[in-house]
Amino acid sequence: MEQKKFTHLHLHTEYSLLDASGKVKDIMKKAKELGMDSIAITDHGVMYGCVAFYKAAKEQGIKPILGCEVYVAAKSKDIKLNDKANSTHHLVLLVKNEIGYQNLMKIVSTASIEGFYYKPRIDHEYLKNHSEGLIALSACLGGEVQSYHLKDNYEKAKEVALLYKDIFNDDFYLEIQNHGMEEQRKVTEENIRLSKETGIPLVATNDVHYINQKDSESHDVLMCIQTAKTVDDPNRRRYPSDQFYLKSPDEMWEMFSYVKEALENTTKIADQCNFDYEFHVSKLPEFPVPEGKTPSAYLEEICYGGLIERYDVFKDFLNKPLSVKEIVDYSKKNEKACEYVERLEYELSVINQMGFVDYFLITWDFIKFANDNGIPTGPGRGSAAGSIVAFTLGITKIDPLKYNLLFERKQRCAV
Repeated sequence: MEQKKFTHLHLHTEYSLLDASGKVKDIMKKAKELGMDSIAITDHGVMYGCVAFYKAAKEQGIKPILGCEVYVAAKSKDIKLNDKANSTHHLVLLVKNEIGYQNLMKIVSTASIEGFYYKPRIDHEYLKNHSEGLIALSACLGGEVQSYHLKDNYEKAKEVALLYKDIFNDDFYLEIQNHGMEEQRKVTEENIRLSKETGIPLVATNDVHYINQKDSESHDVLMCIQTAKTVDDPNRRRYPSDQFYLKSPDEMWEMFSYVKEALENTTKIADQCNFDYEFHVSKLPEFPVPEGKTPSAYLEEICYGGLIERYDVFKDFLNKPLSVKEIVDYSKKNEKACEYVERLEYELSVINQMGFVDYFLITWDFIKFANDNGIPTGPGRGSAAGSIVAFTLGITKIDPLKYNLLFERKQRCAV
């Protein structure tokens, strides 16, 4: 008998800190055992685990789907006070393509930097402006649509569902789950009704927080650590069942056989998600250089300008139009000048060869801005410690020749 297909689209890994226990590599081994050909990562508010998840999935021949379960403020991420009308709800976002990945990074970063209030939050307006390339799922009982179902406010749930449908241009799905909870049965019934009335499709998920059913006990201890409680505390937070594990396709089909399209939609969504990382490829932006100049020529020009400003041996070139050729010719007649020029030329050649010209120009630009605006900077050792390029650019304040930092001269050009 042909195995039924199912893709887990709501899954938390060890990177949902103190909330999920499944290690990425172990998740992939289990998914492989269960015959799955695709799986998603949707950690709470972060994307820390995406690269590890992607690599582990590829190693097992499984298609990785990158995503995140974000927190959405009902009114605005900019409200930083206790406002019940601005309560925070869950929303699952999945990456379809490169644009979606870029947008998800912006969403997650903005949520932590601008929207953080107890949790990293985003809002509807920001989602609307960064929804391209993303698929959204309504999440668990903590989702905004589900929250209104639980309050018996069907019309408000419908209004919010249609809002998300508009935000994501029909790439919005109503989640149905079954962890043995009465609240979920109610929400599932209401979401099925809502789907029929609005045309918003359903998707079946299991809110995975650990790998095997027996792991629920150790996960319970993890919850105690998170909340600083003991297992004997009757009032502590705990999961309501042992069903938050990585279920097999057969188990999922058995639970939701009465709503077949919700199961089939997991495969449909998986087929739409096609993002791949490009590793070992420079992602540096191109630094805008003056018209008529190449980045390497512009870097050389700035370095030689810094050279004559920082070393007295070049004082005759101060307050004159910069000419690299004149400085090089001068160095051939002055041993000390030659030492500086020879080292600078050597470092520039290595930087060109390694493709780091833009890196140095970008770093020079923001350090220069800091210096020009009275913003303190450190000594600037970093990955280019002992570099005369870094010194002439002003990135570092440490003169590599003054402190005899190592450099093997190739020739002596003074006469």
